[in-house]
Amino acid sequence: MRIYLVAGESSGDAHGSVLMRELRALLPNAEFYGAGGPRMKAIAADHFEDWSSEAVVGLWDVIVKYPYFRRQFYRMYDEITGLQPDAVIFIDYPGFNLRLAERLHRSRFSGKLIYYVSPQVWAWNRNRIPRMAKFLDLMMCIFPFEKSLYEASGLRTEFVGHPMVEELERHRIQQPREADLVALMPGSRKREVKRIFPVMLEAARLLRRRDPTMRFEASAASSSAQQTMQQMLQPDDKIEIRVGNAAALMQRAATGMVASGTATLESSFFRLPFVLVYKVSWLTYIPGRLLIRVNYLGMPNILAGKQIVPEFIQQDATPERIADTVWRLYSDEGGRKSMVHEMDRVVAMLGEKGAGKRAAEVVVRDLTEDAKV
Repeated sequence: MRIYLVAGESSGDAHGSVLMRELRALLPNAEFYGAGGPRMKAIAADHFEDWSSEAVVGLWDVIVKYPYFRRQFYRMYDEITGLQPDAVIFIDYPGFNLRLAERLHRSRFSGKLIYYVSPQVWAWNRNRIPRMAKFLDLMMCIFPFEKSLYEASGLRTEFVGHPMVEELERHRIQQPREADLVALMPGSRKREVKRIFPVMLEAARLLRRRDPTMRFEASAASSSAQQTMQQMLQPDDKIEIRVGNAAALMQRAATGMVASGTATLESSFFRLPFVLVYKVSWLTYIPGRLLIRVNYLGMPNILAGKQIVPEFIQQDATPERIADTVWRLYSDEGGRKSMVHEMDRVVAMLGEKGAGKRAAEVVVRDLTEDAKV
């Protein structure tokens, strides 16, 4: 059995690698093809391309790299139509994956078109859901409220739970929080690090002026990101930047500053009181703001239906405002406990661990039932 998978960035690579391991446990002879990140490539080996370092966010970044993505689009399309796998599994990354799925459907691709980690079209274009129902065979969603939204359009949908839960359970540490430590999490993409980390650094400097005993530690997604961040430091910053320490740092720090994205749910899972920071180019922000149909940017706030995590977006993401709010969190134990209580309620909505296994079982059931027919 041949299965083609497409993921676009580090979070999709993490979820995709878990899914692949579970699929291999159920289908030992399955062959994996596609594109994703290093973890997925390690499982698939020769038939797989690591392109996760090219991931972008926002309209402007896509325009800049459009020729690259166009080449990748047609390369994958040609590869899939030539290979004719039993299924193509699209993992998140909707800007690319939804277009590829629709193109394959129009070409009368005979295999299953399955989406895992449902795209958040409910936040920016719910009218797209009925269109998706015409070219996808199955949607596997990770938030419970999504199931009814997709099923209303006639798209067969399974709620499998959030794959993050099981992945993060593996990274739990038994260590008390360090009362004087503040975490800086500027994101995984190079462009967002360049825009967000300087703001976090300046906020950290303002905080240290208030209390010289405060310590700061930053998490870098890669060695190259670490080098970029190191170049932004001033000699007296005294901020340690480590690679791959995100989960541990979220559990050790007393509070933090976190870039919008997957890390906001991860921080909530590890009960880290934090503020959300989001800053992109105006050419990306303005079209996005016109499209967004939800009241909040951070997923913890969206799931809670209210702002439990302070959000500092675009022009509001100033070092002064961020530092003031972090200081209030840092110095108010009751405020931190209240935020953590709301985070626990949000995390409970994500389901039990084992999302990757449940997703693999759904895929195998679909494929084996078709084979019997």
